[in-house]
Amino acid sequence: MAFVIVVCCIVLLILLLTWGKMNAFLAFLVVSVVTGIWLGIPVQKIPAALQKGIGDTVGGLLVILALGAMLGKLVAESGAAKQIAQSLMDSFGAKYVQWALLVAGFIIGIPLFYGVGFVLMVPLIFSVIYRYKLPAVYIGLPALAALSVTHGFLPPHPSPVALVGQFQANMGLTLIYGLIVAVPAIIIAGPVFSIWLKRIPAGPLQLFKPEEEGSGNKHGNSTNSLEASGKMGGSSTAEAPAVPATPAKAISFLTALLPVLLLIVTTLLQLAAPGTPWLQFAGEAPVVMLFCVLVAAYTLGPLQGRSIKTVMGIYGEAVKDIAMILLIIAGAGALKQVLSDSGVSLQIAEAMRGWHVHPLVLGWLMAAIIRACVGSATIAGITAAGMVAPLVAQGLASPELMVLSVGAGSLMFSHVNDAGFWMFKEYFNLSLKHTLLSWSVMETIVGIAGLAGVMLLDTIL
Repeated sequence: MAFVIVVCCIVLLILLLTWGKMNAFLAFLVVSVVTGIWLGIPVQKIPAALQKGIGDTVGGLLVILALGAMLGKLVAESGAAKQIAQSLMDSFGAKYVQWALLVAGFIIGIPLFYGVGFVLMVPLIFSVIYRYKLPAVYIGLPALAALSVTHGFLPPHPSPVALVGQFQANMGLTLIYGLIVAVPAIIIAGPVFSIWLKRIPAGPLQLFKPEEEGSGNKHGNSTNSLEASGKMGGSSTAEAPAVPATPAKAISFLTALLPVLLLIVTTLLQLAAPGTPWLQFAGEAPVVMLFCVLVAAYTLGPLQGRSIKTVMGIYGEAVKDIAMILLIIAGAGALKQVLSDSGVSLQIAEAMRGWHVHPLVLGWLMAAIIRACVGSATIAGITAAGMVAPLVAQGLASPELMVLSVGAGSLMFSHVNDAGFWMFKEYFNLSLKHTLLSWSVMETIVGIAGLAGVMLLDTIL
């Protein structure tokens, strides 16, 4: 009976989000209260359960997500992300332009949230399409597949970070495993799958055509900025030094990838010398992210002629951008705590043991079903995590691999209830049918390839 109640409550959550169009945070709170009452928790204890769930969940994520958002926004605002993409384009050349965009999408996707990365990559994709007269979907989809994979698999993105906390996984080890699983998934869903998409008719927006097809060089944007500055303030070109410079290639790459490099290095060092206090301190994700944000404040701030005050303003805006994400995760934590306090989580876990389904597959399947119903990868991942967390706690699956398995499931079959689906459709001017055949199939391939990689790692490890 308890399992039926939980299923009904999950259905209620889906209906509130889809049919009722309710804010996700409010929907989670409403469902948490209903679930608590239905499962027999004394009503006077439900508020405490909600507070504990929210505190325990957000408390471990707030620093990482906030610092990750700050770093990502500064990388975007400073021009470092565009510098990374353009550098890769120049290095790979016209023949391998698709692979250049894929690598650019992967690197940019690590520090940036998905929506920001998407908006940054689209102009570059269109510039390539116009310059080389190549099929739009064939060229663009691999880069966007890379963005999607980083969003679902790799910290410091919200869903993976939340899952690491729920499963008590090691952040660095999760990142290492995530990179191993992510690369094949991107290749299969990107360049390999896109071979069959060359003939899909697409009409990329003309919005980007004039400025990208012009004869302007790398200094074009700076020139335009200077001209605009002169018009606005009536000043002469003597004020040119006040315009922040575009970061150099090396600084752009190092700043964007520093969190990944430090997490991997400190994790490997801890495996080589376990129990070392300073290594344990340096390897903690909040410490790594704090160091990287401070480094970025200098390398993309004063070093480029940008004041610390401006950098701090960018950091402040970044926190606003993730406020709703934090609230959604907090709401999911409240529901998780209600399930835990009622004892139903352990009952469900015990029942699942008799299903003869591998726990990693079970986590993937639950996330995939919720993703198909709700459309949000973040909501799908953290909701499914509350269901399978007891299986991890009982030692039936690796915490790190469960993070990746649920993350892979949360990327499955993006369709009309997903904002990413509509962004791709409208930017590339596709029909609904062709968006389903390209974008939705790509996301499904990512999810299936991710699960296959996780299961292979589970066999090896």
